[in-house]
Amino acid sequence: MTIRAPRLFQAALWLPCLLILSLFITFTCALSPRKPRLSVLGHNKERNRIYSPSLIASDSNNNDYQTFYYDQTLDHFNYQPVSYTTFQQRYVVNFKHWRGARTGAPIFAYMGEESSLDDDVGTIGFMPENSRRFGALELYIEHRYYGKSIPHGFTGEESLENATIRGYLNSAQAIADYAEIIIYLKKNLSADSSPVIVVGGSYGGMLAAWFRLKYPHIAMGALASSAPILYFDDIVPQNSYDVVVTKDFQDVSRSCYDTVKRSWPEIDRVAAKPNGLSELSKKFKTCKPIKKASELKDYLEYLYSVVAQYDSPPDHPVTTVCKGIDGGANGTDILGRIFSGVIAYYGESRKCYDLNDFFSTDKLSAWDWQTCSELVSPFGRGNETMFQASPFDYNEYKDSCMKKFGVEPRPHWATAYYGGQHIKMILKRFGSNIIFTNGLRDPYSNSGVLENISDTILAVYTKEGSHCLDIVPATADDPKWLTAQRNKTVKVIKWWFHKYYNDLRGFA
Repeated sequence: MTIRAPRLFQAALWLPCLLILSLFITFTCALSPRKPRLSVLGHNKERNRIYSPSLIASDSNNNDYQTFYYDQTLDHFNYQPVSYTTFQQRYVVNFKHWRGARTGAPIFAYMGEESSLDDDVGTIGFMPENSRRFGALELYIEHRYYGKSIPHGFTGEESLENATIRGYLNSAQAIADYAEIIIYLKKNLSADSSPVIVVGGSYGGMLAAWFRLKYPHIAMGALASSAPILYFDDIVPQNSYDVVVTKDFQDVSRSCYDTVKRSWPEIDRVAAKPNGLSELSKKFKTCKPIKKASELKDYLEYLYSVVAQYDSPPDHPVTTVCKGIDGGANGTDILGRIFSGVIAYYGESRKCYDLNDFFSTDKLSAWDWQTCSELVSPFGRGNETMFQASPFDYNEYKDSCMKKFGVEPRPHWATAYYGGQHIKMILKRFGSNIIFTNGLRDPYSNSGVLENISDTILAVYTKEGSHCLDIVPATADDPKWLTAQRNKTVKVIKWWFHKYYNDLRGFA
């Protein structure tokens, strides 16, 4: 059931609704090298199997979640006529475990990322698990221009084709949206004393951390899982992502790593032969003929990045791929072994392999716009990884964005608006109550916060963990190190609540 409640919080809110599962959208630069999704589940087929709807939030039912639409302001920062335009922004509430406003029971607010809200509700195990633990309300807010939260009168693609309307899609507007909805919800629930913890993973984790810094009067704390907030403005080396991918493969099998590294020039060599592209198409059983070597190389690079980013138990996909590569029959050539790794990942049931399997075919994507305007991550590398050199060239990046959207990127804006340079020195002085969680097998971890900045800005990481593993649903088979990471996070939040309620009593 869907209820539209632009400004009036209706009594029907107390009736529960629907649990939904999902996959997330792609985090890619507008230019090569492409990187896997900044998402909780991504393409990891085993992780998607484990967190199916029947297994997530088993203590919930179809009456626990309810959808609402808020009459959101299009432009929070100007007073031009178009600024007063509104659109319907979707959010979902679950009251099952909430102990109510009288007790000042907390609110966990999930910061929607570059995806439909359908991809969040029921997928983020941290939310129902800790709402139950702390007697909290669950709130999920959809990011503007994704899912159903599209400017009035437009489809998603139409909003991106309109040069004026797409200008209102940025992270600052998004977190201002979240602020309005949280304030509105607390007011209508008479929950002024309820502390808010904002939660997010990947890009959503960045938003959660930034929200705490920009709106400390609204959010008492933030959990930012696998948030690469330092992959801007050359704060970290451009090759940070691929260095970790390479290490993940080296840790599993040195011979697998060597085979991958030697495969790139071999692909080029075969492609240069007469009928070489046809030979590659047959060897890799592609669904469509390969037109240029870069198609195959992009596909393989993305596959290796995906399995590294989501190299989590119980499947450990890097190990799966390397077993395929190392296990080729005697006499199998380099490319034959590489294809054995592809088969090992997907299984042997496929009749052919689609080289566009990982890539969106949409003409325009909202994330392309965000990375072409404000969120410029300079992915690049030299010869120090298992991939071929592909340095970041800002002029090429700019030309690509100009061709697609007619705008030049603002490569320094993210650090100018949110900070990032000298983060330890600066946040120690004015920041507080943020937990940055990471798994060091996640290639994005190299651009996350990996050491404590102060007593209240903390880094909680595991050597074995992968992308956002700490906020997906807990299972009986979780390793001890993962459980320990989650328990440490909960312990910190519990202390935040303890101090908050003590302070609240002191001001009463």
